[in-house]
Amino acid sequence: MEHPISISEYLSSEEIQRIREFAEGNETPFVLISRKKIGQKYDELKHSLPFAKIYYAMKANPAEEVVELLHKKGSNFDVATIYEMEQLLRMGVSPDKMSFGNTIKKAKDIKKAYEYGVRLFVTDSHSDLRKLAANAPGSRVFFRLLTESNGADWPLSRKFGAHTGQIYSLIVEARDLGLVPYGLSFHVGSQQRDIGEWDHSISQCKYLFDDVKRYEGIELKMINLGGGLPAKYLKPTRSIQQYAEIITKYLHEYFGEELPEILIEPGRYMVGDAGVVVTEIVLISKKSESSQYEWVYLDIGKFGGLIETLDEAIKYPIFPEKGYNGAGSKEVILAGPTCDSMDILYEHFKYELPKDIKEGDRLFILTAGAYTYTYCSVEFNGIPPVKVYFID
Repeated sequence: MEHPISISEYLSSEEIQRIREFAEGNETPFVLISRKKIGQKYDELKHSLPFAKIYYAMKANPAEEVVELLHKKGSNFDVATIYEMEQLLRMGVSPDKMSFGNTIKKAKDIKKAYEYGVRLFVTDSHSDLRKLAANAPGSRVFFRLLTESNGADWPLSRKFGAHTGQIYSLIVEARDLGLVPYGLSFHVGSQQRDIGEWDHSISQCKYLFDDVKRYEGIELKMINLGGGLPAKYLKPTRSIQQYAEIITKYLHEYFGEELPEILIEPGRYMVGDAGVVVTEIVLISKKSESSQYEWVYLDIGKFGGLIETLDEAIKYPIFPEKGYNGAGSKEVILAGPTCDSMDILYEHFKYELPKDIKEGDRLFILTAGAYTYTYCSVEFNGIPPVKVYFID
């Protein structure tokens, strides 16, 4: 039986009251996002890693309200598709503040990005590199290293990146194709709890920096630290100040006082804590009279924006709107409303709810500002995408 002691560990009493007041006049489910918290996260990261250029990962939450706020603060942007790029351009973001950070790209999209003025691209394969040379000549290219993502709640290994030997050959080929081999990148896995994973990846960067300079005369200039900085889910993590202090120490241990250009791509860290899902209990039932656990069905599930409950990987802090009133609590299984049997949020990991919780009661699902509403289906079972609101 595991749950946070109190919602006050996550929200102030003023914040809780504002959510309750907003929820009174709005039908569930919906996501409520605080602009103020996003701004605070940006300022906190900028203070903690003052030498790093922030490239906000659009995929985490591409809402125009988020983009506008971060653009005003001076953020750069990591884009995964031409569609994200075109959104930024419509909003007045200069192409020199964008990085095309997806290793999987169509040739026509590379060409279009180049025509728009983007000149910073990632790669991890020879085929993609040749597409870059043909469609974005002379561009700066950085190369994504394969990482293990040990310690991450949402690993990103296997699909992206390449081993150091392959990266070495890509760097040489990029030069020969007329591209600018600019730097290296890695991603230690989303919601990474083991800060030591940055140590291993930075050491790989140092190895490649030295070897391509010694044997090929190629001088790399940049390291992209990727994402991985945490939001505040059920299981606690260290503070951003501790992450920044240790990552900075690793950088100086390998590169001395004169660091290469450092980029960082926060997504979950930047917007996760700023969002709350407000959901209603649709049904409470048991599978048999002797069942130990009740099933609590919500009006939001995997297909409504909570896909990161897949394999119960991300464990959101979940609280009853009315709080725990002293009547005791019980462990329950949480599931979504659709007619897909995969739409179960938490079956093995049990959440506690008040014993007197009933249908029609509302729950607050916290830390829901990242990878939620943009993941939801278009109209599975005819259910429209979850509504999103912003408050200051």
